[in-house]
Amino acid sequence: MSTPALDRTAVTDAPILDVLAERWSTRIFDPASTIDEEALASALEAARWAPTAANSQPWRAIVARRGSAAHGKVLGSLMGFNSAWAGDAALLVVFVAETTRDDQPMPWALYDTGQAAAHFTVQAHANGLSTHQMGGFDRDAISAAFELGAEFTPISVMAVGELGDIRTASEEMQQRENAPRVRRPIAETVIVDD
Repeated sequence: MSTPALDRTAVTDAPILDVLAERWSTRIFDPASTIDEEALASALEAARWAPTAANSQPWRAIVARRGSAAHGKVLGSLMGFNSAWAGDAALLVVFVAETTRDDQPMPWALYDTGQAAAHFTVQAHANGLSTHQMGGFDRDAISAAFELGAEFTPISVMAVGELGDIRTASEEMQQRENAPRVRRPIAETVIVDD
């Protein structure tokens, strides 16, 4: 059974949807829970309906449930600190971009794949799942393990599952989970506002 961490709702300078303000990336997952298949299906459906240039839909996903051979391959590709906690998540999802099609580059593929991952994350949160996206993984290992063609580029790995009990985590993990949430101010983000 999991217990919630502290309230992690973002303090925003302008109102945003609750589901966006409340979404945050945990590193503490319940290692005993399985994935809520209905919540997963909804998250994948949200990704499917993400905006896409010319309806090209250049994203793919590798869904690897804990305990499966696929999960072992994805977990084995994680680097550094990611490998210490991500295995507790009920599943790992690799988002893959189709960066070329018919020998032509698809320059918007990375952007569109990011949007699909973002839609997945927001829907997952709305359905009670916790997520954490990672860039620290061996892309070549993923490509080899899943025999991806040269037109496909692994972009990110997302841990997905039920929030774990923060009290069972190491002191270092508890500090990371309870650290203040911060973002660069809008004034430092918007280059031109004319």
